[in-house]
Amino acid sequence: MISPEEMRELLSYSSENPVLSVYLNTDPAQGNAEAYKLRLRTMLKSVDLTEDTTAIWNYIQSEYDWSGRSIAFFSCAADNFFRAYSLAVPVRERVRIAPSPHVKPLADLLDNYSGYAVALVDKQGTRLFYYHMGELVETDGLLGEEVRHTKRGGASQYPGRRGGVAGQTNYAEEVAERNMKEAADFAAHYFSEHRARRIILAGTEENTSMFRAQLPKTWQSLVVGVLPLSMTASKTEVFDRALEIIEEQERRQEAELINTIITAAAKGREGCVGLKDTLEAVKEGRVMNLVVQDGYCSTGYLCHGCGYLTVNQSESCPFCGSEFEKINDVVDLAVTEVMKSGGDVQIVRDLPSLTEAGSIGALLRY
Repeated sequence: MISPEEMRELLSYSSENPVLSVYLNTDPAQGNAEAYKLRLRTMLKSVDLTEDTTAIWNYIQSEYDWSGRSIAFFSCAADNFFRAYSLAVPVRERVRIAPSPHVKPLADLLDNYSGYAVALVDKQGTRLFYYHMGELVETDGLLGEEVRHTKRGGASQYPGRRGGVAGQTNYAEEVAERNMKEAADFAAHYFSEHRARRIILAGTEENTSMFRAQLPKTWQSLVVGVLPLSMTASKTEVFDRALEIIEEQERRQEAELINTIITAAAKGREGCVGLKDTLEAVKEGRVMNLVVQDGYCSTGYLCHGCGYLTVNQSESCPFCGSEFEKINDVVDLAVTEVMKSGGDVQIVRDLPSLTEAGSIGALLRY
């Protein structure tokens, strides 16, 4: 797993020497260790950076524990820089050489798989799960008073006789409501502590409805789905079922965002599409949400003086007069710049509307 601090380090790292970035899929469903090593060897054959490829190969041979479903390598031997991150979710394999780490795939993982919590509830309490980058970070829970059901009917004046004790027919409902209130308060604190971005409720329809009603409205608005799960469900089952909802929610939100961007761009408002206009917005620091089609890359030019990115070849930068350098993937640099400035980046798949608009676009701050 990669932490926010490690992500910031990658975003800020740049070198005059080539940086090798390699993403390798190690999902057990796709083969075994020997098959992964063979693919990695094939991927590295075309890379003319002997020290970097050796460092990666040595790591996979002797240090990687094969517990993840993919791994990301970043190496610049000339600067004595090497990082390897085991990831809990699979990634598309790729090799990139650039002046800085290729972070676009990590931006995708951060967007899709970070900051979500699951609350599994019943009438007695809750089990809480928090996930980051597809990995379970922490669990917690609260167990309230046991809910004991009493028989309804005429109450007896003699305790212990059939009919129970007078005034106790609503006892179970009162205990359940009290437990739900305590569980919701406990969960709200848990969501706040972990800065949850999305929440999934799990349990019976009755229990999840009661629990949701007890949550503060701030957290109610972040509920993205409900799962019919038993309170005794395993951690693996909770994760797998929650992942289905998260991916469905992401696809829906991506489609809505792209629609908003295309509409705004057509009206000449806070939106732009296409590489040229998007790079202009990146240069001006106006990008709030950057959306990129998965796999999209393009050559471009980088000004060494002020960092201006453009698709147009020119002898000198129109802003500072410095020389341009040709870049193999100007899209990746744009992603890095937006993340550095605090903007959001979404890497989307299989959305024809974005492809038709130029495979890249942005929602702007102004």
